[in-house]
Amino acid sequence: MKISGLLTSAGINIALSVLFISLYSVLRKQPANVRVYFGRRIAEEHNRLREAFILERFVPSTGWIVKALQCTEEEILAAAGLDAVVFNRILVFSLRIFSLAAILCVFGILPLNYFGQDIHHVRIPSESLDIFTIGNVKEYKHIARLRLRHLTCAMPNPSHFTVLVRGIPKETKESCSNAIDDFFTKYHGSSYLFHQVVYKVGKVQKIMTGAKKAYRKFKHFTDSTIDQRCRAISYRCCLCGASSNSFQLLATGLEQNQGKSDLQDSSLKLDDQECAAAFVYFRTRYAALVASEILQTSNPMKWVTDLAPEPDDVYWSNLWLPYKQLWIRRIATLLGSIVFMLFFLIPVTFIQGLSQLEQLQQRLPFLKGILEKKYMSQLVTGYLPSVILQIFLYAVAPIMILFSTLEGPISHSERKRSACCKVLYFTVWNIFFGNVLSGTVISQLNVLSSPKDIPVQLARAIPVQATFFITYVLTSGWASLSSELMQLFGLIWNFVRKYILRMPEDTEFVPSFPYHTEVPKVLLFGLLGFTCSVLAPLILPFLLVYFFLGYIVYRNQLLNVYRTRYDTGGLYWPIAHNAVIFSLVLTQIICLGVFGLKESPVAAGFTIPLIILTLLFNQYCRNRLLPLFRTTPAQDLIDMDREDERSGRMDEIHHRLHSAYCQFHDTEDIPLEKIQTVGSDEEQGCSSDKSNGKETFEEPRAELSHPTLNGLPVSRLRHAVKSITFLVRLQKRGLSE
Repeated sequence: MKISGLLTSAGINIALSVLFISLYSVLRKQPANVRVYFGRRIAEEHNRLREAFILERFVPSTGWIVKALQCTEEEILAAAGLDAVVFNRILVFSLRIFSLAAILCVFGILPLNYFGQDIHHVRIPSESLDIFTIGNVKEYKHIARLRLRHLTCAMPNPSHFTVLVRGIPKETKESCSNAIDDFFTKYHGSSYLFHQVVYKVGKVQKIMTGAKKAYRKFKHFTDSTIDQRCRAISYRCCLCGASSNSFQLLATGLEQNQGKSDLQDSSLKLDDQECAAAFVYFRTRYAALVASEILQTSNPMKWVTDLAPEPDDVYWSNLWLPYKQLWIRRIATLLGSIVFMLFFLIPVTFIQGLSQLEQLQQRLPFLKGILEKKYMSQLVTGYLPSVILQIFLYAVAPIMILFSTLEGPISHSERKRSACCKVLYFTVWNIFFGNVLSGTVISQLNVLSSPKDIPVQLARAIPVQATFFITYVLTSGWASLSSELMQLFGLIWNFVRKYILRMPEDTEFVPSFPYHTEVPKVLLFGLLGFTCSVLAPLILPFLLVYFFLGYIVYRNQLLNVYRTRYDTGGLYWPIAHNAVIFSLVLTQIICLGVFGLKESPVAAGFTIPLIILTLLFNQYCRNRLLPLFRTTPAQDLIDMDREDERSGRMDEIHHRLHSAYCQFHDTEDIPLEKIQTVGSDEEQGCSSDKSNGKETFEEPRAELSHPTLNGLPVSRLRHAVKSITFLVRLQKRGLSE
């Protein structure tokens, strides 16, 4: 790629970034876009944007930048959780590292190159790389302290008292619930409280989900028109102007003759639907920790215990998966991820062909006339490859989320963290190694037979691909940040929903921060900065602008847009630490290749100890700090238990455990007593306990009762679905007539 192509890409991306940021500063002030740009604040703080017409609303401003910079770490922790603080620290750490690297390049490399001392021009940054490990260990300790404070200073967490048990052996004549109670009463009798069986009740879940959606859809009909008839209601289409009439409800007596057998065969036999998993509650946090860490029986595949995730973090649909099946799922998803990574080399190789104009003209001769134009050649070789690659990368995150789901994680955070690792491996292989090796190692197969030549080949290939990496930073970095700030997809959907579909506002849905895509992106740019700063330091200014802009944009988004539903407790930091160590070691290996090209064995001899020291530092962090991210110290848990016992809060905590994990929480949002159905007069046993802030059901004799099904009115759900089915049939009949 020529320098003209790089300048073209830089001009286009800078113009897009300035345009999007300017538009954002105006669009965020408009009342119609308040749920797009302030979703978290509206959902959690119930703020509203004033709708007065003032000229300031239509003038770009920088007030949001000042607010993002003035926000403290404590405010981010309170608003977005510990994961947001960890992500912010990754950005700050990267910004410091590459600021120091830029200073070294300006005052170290350039003067040496100017005076012709190019033999040692790599030695300064290679020796300075391990200076960064000092800052890394400080950050590691800081995040570890925040994690301990997060676990110990928070409100009593039900997950600290709860253990998820899987692989429960079920006897033929004994229910799963009785087997759990007998086992833990016998072996954990002094600390065992009670248990809650997880059910695979697809029919119940479908009934509740359908009833909830139908209630919202027909809510404006049921209040006034469900008595005898529904009058026709016309909606005018925004596109063509035509109107469509709603259905007309006939006499309610027909309901008894239509669809009586819709749900007669859907009787719920929960004993047959019991799953080999359960939540087991203990009296103390320490007892739950001990039960989760020890091996329960001589068969490791039975009575498998793990600390339960937080109630909002439970991934219920995976709890019923047989435990013996999980290792097969993990192997299958690993193989699928590897195949997908290798398959993605096809578009990467094609994109590399676009960046080399001579090869493109040879392979596609019919484009020779177009590519001879100066502007088109600059656009094709400079801007187009990174854009095409970015388009292909949009499909990576959903596929990795699917693979992570198939592995069988028990929590949403575990699924997203697993997807984060997969996306990181994918991007490092396909973006870095795929582009570096596609034109060198793949075309020179003899390198594979001599691994000792790989450092030399990397040292030769990275300068060739440096301009492509710079354009990738511009496209996937600068332009992507500005589009993230503007929320293009959310803005378009908000316009379509309001002015075309005329749908009511969805006050419940607020997106969560996509850590599984943004963390790998930041770490990939860190890898590019480490490896390219030695041989192509021109990339450093572009990376500095990206990290500084990302520091502002992501803080603004975490404070205003995204809502935190669950938190990993800072578990993204070990991923970032391992990525930094890998980047350091790879950079030092590349330095060995450079010194091999320079025929400088003395400098290479100084580089080898750096690799050893880096690996020793990594082992120190794994032994000293990483265990704090894997489990909670027993000392802290015992102190918390004793404090709760002294203050008398333990009984209250035990009482709250009964309603902590609700498998069928959707019923809390559906006031089913408002859906009037035939024969439902005797089923009005639903009452609300306003003092406790919870909705309870006084269930009649035919109702279902179980700790996991507390508040599940099955018979009323059946009648509700019957009524909805009848309404839909009448509407279809009217359309056919």
